[in-house]
Amino acid sequence: MAIVFVAVSQLAACATRPTDAVLQPVSAAGGEREITLLTATDRTKDADGRGFANGRAPSMAFEEYTISIPPTHKPSKIEWAKNKPDARRDIVVTKRTALDKPTFVALAGKPAADGSVGLFVHGYNYSYQEGLFRLAQIAADAKIDAMPVLFSWPSEATLTGYVADKDATLFARDDLVAVITEMSRQPQVKKFFLFGHSMGCFLIMEALRQLKLEGRGDVLDKLVVLLAAPDIDADVFRKQLAVIGPLKTPLTLFVAKDDKALRVSSFLGGERQRAGGLDVDDPVVEDAAARYGIKVIDITSVKADDGLGHDRYASLAAVGPQLVSLDTRAGASGRETGAFVFDAAASVVSSPFRLVGRVVGGR
Repeated sequence: MAIVFVAVSQLAACATRPTDAVLQPVSAAGGEREITLLTATDRTKDADGRGFANGRAPSMAFEEYTISIPPTHKPSKIEWAKNKPDARRDIVVTKRTALDKPTFVALAGKPAADGSVGLFVHGYNYSYQEGLFRLAQIAADAKIDAMPVLFSWPSEATLTGYVADKDATLFARDDLVAVITEMSRQPQVKKFFLFGHSMGCFLIMEALRQLKLEGRGDVLDKLVVLLAAPDIDADVFRKQLAVIGPLKTPLTLFVAKDDKALRVSSFLGGERQRAGGLDVDDPVVEDAAARYGIKVIDITSVKADDGLGHDRYASLAAVGPQLVSLDTRAGASGRETGAFVFDAAASVVSSPFRLVGRVVGGR
């Protein structure tokens, strides 16, 4: 029980959260570079009409943003404007445009040179602007070529909104399926990176399950699914995997043993294990990874900034190239499955069961 109070007190101690004022365009003078992002949301407009709130809208809204990254930007950080926005020190919006659905689909389905597109689904207790700026940070750190897309579901954006947020993910499931389907069907799209965090991973898994039940193998075969700190009951996760089946590119799960936020979630869920807190040292986890055709990577060594160990995903953009290059050097095809540990200090990915890093049960 103590862990609940510790985690909640740490969350409550966070700085004042950004309002929709950060969505209003300002001058880019002094910014180092600009990134263009797209958003799709089923949130309702907020009271002043300048942003989006936690209401559940009957239809989606689409927007395009140009965001300036300051020359002093540090990886995994969001440089929020504390007073008057200044592109020399803050991440700021410099342009914002409302889009109709056909225009959004045309832009979102325009891939990078390698034929890839990407979509990010935020987690529990996120506002629209927090999801947008987090994606801007990830895109900046990863130097993404394609135009990244945010899917923002109607989170309550409050600590007490956990149950309501779980309901909101189910409300948003059909809308996420529609966005994934529309983007993936564009003829030039060869690979679709689908990246989720925390409760957003539950929404993604439900969308994949629905696509499988609808017989949309054409969509599933293009997906590269990355789930960071998934806040999903481990038993529910296994049931979802059993329906979805092995993907053409194995689903990747990023887990950590010391994620305090997931411990709180486990407590709220009757002390049931969360998928994001799986222990890769457990042979059962390795066996399950091979059985369901997934890759589980322990990223406990990656630095977290939130005091809870739950926001390591913000640093994945920086360490991601290391993971990819290490896989390549090890001769992995990207289709291998199993359990791994990532040592951030030594830049080594290895299997806790095979010192040479060979994945047991690879296919």
